[in-house]
Amino acid sequence: MNISQLGLAAAAACTLAAPGAAWAQWKPTKAVELVVPFSPGGASDQMARVIQAIVTKHNLIDQPIVIQNKAGASGAEGIIDVKSSAKDPHKMLVASTAIFTLPMATSLPFTWRDLTPVAMIAQDQFVFWVNAETAYNTPAEFLAAVKPAPAKFKMGGTSSKREDQVITASIEQAAGVKFTYIPYKGGGEASTQLVGKHIDANVNNPSESVAQWRAGQVRALCVFDEKRLDYTAKVTDKQAWSDIPTCKEQGLDVHYTMLRGFFLPGGVTPDQAKFYAEVMQKIVATPEWKEYLEKNALKPEYMTGAAFNDFLVKDETRHRDIMKKAGFLAGGAP
Repeated sequence: MNISQLGLAAAAACTLAAPGAAWAQWKPTKAVELVVPFSPGGASDQMARVIQAIVTKHNLIDQPIVIQNKAGASGAEGIIDVKSSAKDPHKMLVASTAIFTLPMATSLPFTWRDLTPVAMIAQDQFVFWVNAETAYNTPAEFLAAVKPAPAKFKMGGTSSKREDQVITASIEQAAGVKFTYIPYKGGGEASTQLVGKHIDANVNNPSESVAQWRAGQVRALCVFDEKRLDYTAKVTDKQAWSDIPTCKEQGLDVHYTMLRGFFLPGGVTPDQAKFYAEVMQKIVATPEWKEYLEKNALKPEYMTGAAFNDFLVKDETRHRDIMKKAGFLAGGAP
């Protein structure tokens, strides 16, 4: 063996002796686009911008994060854009349960299986709200008034055949009542309409009604989850989020939380998906993220891999069952 061959053999031996040296972990090589399938200012957009700030502050990705709001066709524009970007690891969908409800309600040629699940990082809570000037202090008292007057009582919510109307349908199915559902552009508008007594109730997220709750204009009857909210700091002069009972505690067996997660296009590699899952895990450990969760009364929930896939299968089935009973499924929906 000559000197040149000896040098090559030594280099090869060094490479084998240093685990990981030959194969660097994948990372983005250009700007990463976060596609928000909703308008600027909404909950998904706000979350994306908080994440953008955390990634930048803690230098979690070497490349810049660019947020693109693609809200056309009730969010279908953003979803289809990511679906059409197969194998592109520099584009990621900021997702909610609209990935289930939108295709089911519109026959959009899409399922979440067209994408690559990365991670769920939180779940949104929903609260049953009534005007504080009414006499209703529990769901049972309110629903007792609704039951003998089908469609007389108005329930407000964001858009049609999405989370708020799905919860409304679940209440109707569980309690044997019927509301007239009034769709609004957002939860803020629904809360304003409740304060003005133009509707009788809504099922807003905590953050969408916190100002009105703090001002004593609305009353929280219950939270649609299997356990109470964890946050114990007083929001009103008397109550914290943790003081709101679950709906099941109050005799209304309805629970609903909305996933907050991220999906890459289909066809990306496992290493690419793993990179973003690890970034998300670092994000949820930061004090900034924990502050954001408490401010918006979100439920902390990090999930990836097989556990996230199993969750998606079950959550999809749950939504299909509710929407089928409510008559929300479009012909040919997946």
